[in-house]
Amino acid sequence: MTSGNRLAAETSPYLRQHAGNPVHWLPWGDEAFAEARRRDVPLFVSIGYSACHWCHVMAHESFEDEATAALLNEHFVPVKVDREERPDVDAVYMDAVQALTGSGGWPLSAFATPDGRPFFAGTYFPPTRRHGTPAFTEVLGAVATAWTTRRDEVRAQADELTAAVARRIGAPLEAGPAGPGEPAWSAERADPRGALRRPSRAPTAAATGARALVDAAVGRFAAMYDAEHGGIGSAPKFPQAPMLELLLRAAGAGRADAGEMAATTLSAMAGGGIWDHLEGGFARYSVDRAWLVPHFEKMLYDQAALARLYLHAYQQTGALRWRAVVEGIVDQVGRDLDLGEGGVASSLDADAGGVEGAHATWTPDEIAAVLGRDDGRAACAFYGVTPAGQLDGRSVLHRSDGAAPLLDEPQARWRAALTAARQARVQPGRDDKALTEWNAMWCSTLAEAAGALDRDDWRARAVALGEQLFTVPRRPDGRFLRSRLGGRADHLAVAADYAWLVDAFTRLGEATGEARWTARAVEAAEGLVERFSAEDGGWYTTGADAERLVVRPRDTYDGVVPAAGSVAAVALVRLAALTGDDRWHHRAAATLEAAAPALAAGPLAVAHLVWAAELLEAGPVEVVVAGHRPDLRRAVQAAYRPRVVLAWGEPAGGPLWLGRDRPYGPGEGVAYVCTRGTCRAPSADVAALEAALGAAGAGAGFP
Repeated sequence: MTSGNRLAAETSPYLRQHAGNPVHWLPWGDEAFAEARRRDVPLFVSIGYSACHWCHVMAHESFEDEATAALLNEHFVPVKVDREERPDVDAVYMDAVQALTGSGGWPLSAFATPDGRPFFAGTYFPPTRRHGTPAFTEVLGAVATAWTTRRDEVRAQADELTAAVARRIGAPLEAGPAGPGEPAWSAERADPRGALRRPSRAPTAAATGARALVDAAVGRFAAMYDAEHGGIGSAPKFPQAPMLELLLRAAGAGRADAGEMAATTLSAMAGGGIWDHLEGGFARYSVDRAWLVPHFEKMLYDQAALARLYLHAYQQTGALRWRAVVEGIVDQVGRDLDLGEGGVASSLDADAGGVEGAHATWTPDEIAAVLGRDDGRAACAFYGVTPAGQLDGRSVLHRSDGAAPLLDEPQARWRAALTAARQARVQPGRDDKALTEWNAMWCSTLAEAAGALDRDDWRARAVALGEQLFTVPRRPDGRFLRSRLGGRADHLAVAADYAWLVDAFTRLGEATGEARWTARAVEAAEGLVERFSAEDGGWYTTGADAERLVVRPRDTYDGVVPAAGSVAAVALVRLAALTGDDRWHHRAAATLEAAAPALAAGPLAVAHLVWAAELLEAGPVEVVVAGHRPDLRRAVQAAYRPRVVLAWGEPAGGPLWLGRDRPYGPGEGVAYVCTRGTCRAPSADVAALEAALGAAGAGAGFP
């Protein structure tokens, strides 16, 4: 039997959190599989992430218990996986859990043959039988007995389940494995899709026109829409940024109902407890229908997606409350997650001092102790703090009027004092690993926001992060890596990493006017296509050079963040417009062709991919600002123009710059607006440029 726990040297803070367990954890890899084969025992694959509250609960209840650890060590080879570092492994086992139970979440608890094929899986198991859920020790005993006495049945179940996973999310590999691969979800729930689940049979019709896809998606959202609180469904509620972005685009195309649903949802989220009214940033989801009580962890990917969403809402409406949300998110990420030259951290924990939300909830007496009796009473009314509270007599700050986060005096003074008092409390843990995908998402959002709001400080931060992304998480041969902590980078980048790098580098080019970023976007796009292309035009999650899992997963459906294929399609359409290289246009079109069944069956489930369909059908609006005309450049960036790609500053070559790259003096120059190879008359002033953009269909309205 392997002795000891091998997690102390791992790059993942989540894995290192378990380094002191009496469980003989091994990291995912060849050593674990070889040990399972040598001992002829199953793998127990436990998957979670650092900010996962229920992962901590199961760790305290079971993995820190000597008797439970002894059962695990005797009958299994225990393997710990950080789902954020290894989304490919998580995808396979998560789908296995869904296939078995119909739902999923984290912690994920899967049992697999020594070659990695799952045969049983679940999520959180309690230490004692509870609400019909067996105790974890009961599960361990039953699985160990089945492995010993009914091996043929177990192997048959593994074959059947692996085949089911392959049908659902990927293609099986014919030769031997290199390790396990399946996913699962439950207590720490994955983003729910409800009726958005994958269709049981794919329709034969090709994807319809982009406008029909948008209308169908808006109709589906409306059918599930919560008219009182915004969003879709009941509880728990996740911010669904790709869906809400689709509503914004639909509103710009004349769907007033889409704009109304988006506005109600944005107001409810920004007024609810899911928004941090003191320190900024959004929690991962709300446990209730009204966005009031959050699961308190803050994920970088949520901040990136929601900052962009609220930026677009501000650009369309001019509503300062939406701009304040963007600024609050940027401030929070810069203060709490920025690692300097190490990139941006992944998340803040839900727990502080072992208690969920302890750092962020209040009682009336605590408010009064900070602000005094009179101001304390007024602040409690303003933020909805009551003696009963929502969490064991403690209140989550929220605003029922949806006006957050704009504050007047004395409200700004209350906020400053309460923030100082809160920061003196025990703080939540931080997951310091920097993921390429999430850092690129944040870089892309920050670059776009810098241009839209004319923030040179944000632009400088985006450029610094872009430089890190291009140079640090890479092997000497240029292969991008996914995760880094301190000076160490590890794990091959997956398709989502590459796709977001393409998007981030093109956005940096638009934010800075520097041609090098477009060249870097091309380099990332070439790696994306070379390593992750599927035969039918779709995308594999893992590269052709990556570890061989029992299933090579494919990422098709959007969740709270877009799927890799959706990001790739949009980024490649935009890159094609910037470079004039039709390779990228054709590859994006192939992505939509491969996804035609999903688009036709449920476009809301691939909302970001619908944007690619819109871009391909209508064509991007290409804008070149030639010469020294910051006024024209700012006019393009200030409004929400989802079809626009912008070239300015340093000529980058290609058709966009042909004949437009002559030297200009200060204050000289014009803007060109082109669609599908046809350009309007050059615009020498902002009014003419606005008219040309309007005629090209670049704008978007919002009720």
